[in-house]
Amino acid sequence: MASVPVEGTCDPRFEKVRKAFNQNFERSEVGAAVAVTLDGRPIVDLWGGWSDGAKTTPWTRDTLVNVFSTTKGLTAICAHRMVDQGKLDLNAPVAKYWPEFAQAGKQDLPVHYLLSHRAGLPAIRKPLPTRALFNWDTMTTALAEQDPWWTPGTRHGYHALTYGWLVGEVIRRISGRSLGAYFRDEIARPLGVDCHIGLDAKHDARVAPVLPAPLPPPGQPNPFLEMMKDPQSLAARTLMNPPDLIAPHTVNSREWRGAEIPAANGHTTARALARLYGALARGGEIDGVRVLTPAAIERCHVEQACGTDAVLAISTRFSLGFMLSQPMPGSRIGPNARTFGHPGAGGSLGFADPDARIGFGYTMNQMGAGLLIDARADALIRAVYEALG
Repeated sequence: MASVPVEGTCDPRFEKVRKAFNQNFERSEVGAAVAVTLDGRPIVDLWGGWSDGAKTTPWTRDTLVNVFSTTKGLTAICAHRMVDQGKLDLNAPVAKYWPEFAQAGKQDLPVHYLLSHRAGLPAIRKPLPTRALFNWDTMTTALAEQDPWWTPGTRHGYHALTYGWLVGEVIRRISGRSLGAYFRDEIARPLGVDCHIGLDAKHDARVAPVLPAPLPPPGQPNPFLEMMKDPQSLAARTLMNPPDLIAPHTVNSREWRGAEIPAANGHTTARALARLYGALARGGEIDGVRVLTPAAIERCHVEQACGTDAVLAISTRFSLGFMLSQPMPGSRIGPNARTFGHPGAGGSLGFADPDARIGFGYTMNQMGAGLLIDARADALIRAVYEALG
């Protein structure tokens, strides 16, 4: 352990979190950070390990990393803020704001189906070319043309990538700003959080490259490989069309970092996630900056969909834009019923617990192979609530 640099601060009451963070490095962690706020006050802010796979460059206080689907929570916050501003009606048809979306029988599909993964648009049927992932108009045009894979509202299935373009285009049509610009101007800058959807090249030196998940031991399943076995399956098309996401080095490229892919390419720190979710955990306001109204916070934890996911083929549970806790192992985000947030592929996580007034953020560069709550994040969450008593 002496060879692993771990820095930061931790309230003595939460020493169990520091211990759990250190123990993660004894297992599989390379570089990581964890932050916790309690009623808006930072109580844990730890970082450690290495920002590179060769373990030559230490992870620093301001190291950024791609948090994959943890980005979805940031995008959802933007949508809820637009509702608070009276500019977005979640019950209105998407086509009210995005007329082209009315194609293929989607003229009555309500906005809230986009946020709860019930729209039936997790994938695009027609093959898309390489690099389409980085062209906003290409992706939104394809989604506007696409007919749903199931009758909207009758099922839910994880819109792993399309979620960001669907929700982001509604926000763009209303605000006249891209999702990344709206998030920056309305949320990140006022809060003073180091969080980006579309990362400027000037920050590249601070980014820890994502390290791919190791293959599981023989005999243990690999959920991503299982989904890829049938290229024509809904799961495979969700992740492989366009094909860029599974191409080597895509997620560490400048093109990926600079694009706005609001379901998957947010770059942030654990501290930023904890402060943002910490504001939501205390009614939507922190240090005089209001992110959301209390009414919006209530919307964030009301269940909209639960059960077998049509894409992931496991049980998932969603509110309007956030993943909710489930009782089974690997799916629980703390003990309280109103907790909401979002994990990202490989392990990152941000969440708010309005009952405990906790904001939580965890970021890392070594990806794990699980689909929901990574074991490293789970250990940190359990330590937080053990400390709370």
